[in-house]
Amino acid sequence: MTLRVLLVDDELEFLEPTAARFRRRGLTCATARNGEEALVVLGSDPFDCAVIDVKMPGMDGLELLRRMRHDHPDVPVVLLTGHASVQLGVQGMDLGAFEYLLKPVEMDDLLDAVRRAAGA
Repeated sequence: MTLRVLLVDDELEFLEPTAARFRRRGLTCATARNGEEALVVLGSDPFDCAVIDVKMPGMDGLELLRRMRHDHPDVPVVLLTGHASVQLGVQGMDLGAFEYLLKPVEMDDLLDAVRRAAGA
């Protein structure tokens, strides 16, 4: 089974290379540049995991996670941030995030988190 991952990040210099690396490693990866776009993509395709940046303009990653828990409760979420914050990590875990990783993240660590979150 090929894992289907949704990668959500407003930084193109992170989004596109990371999506390409997921694809090279055999995952199916869709991307969204913000929370609103992510909700549209989630409504059109099933995903095994979502990787979401916490700090984004407009709807941030925590608000996206809140909405996902309501509308897509079965999709596990791995949160990413370049802004180390224990408070955000605790909030994300309280909202049901599977894991919280800091950028820059090693690709192997991110892949491991995605696979564990998806139960693969």
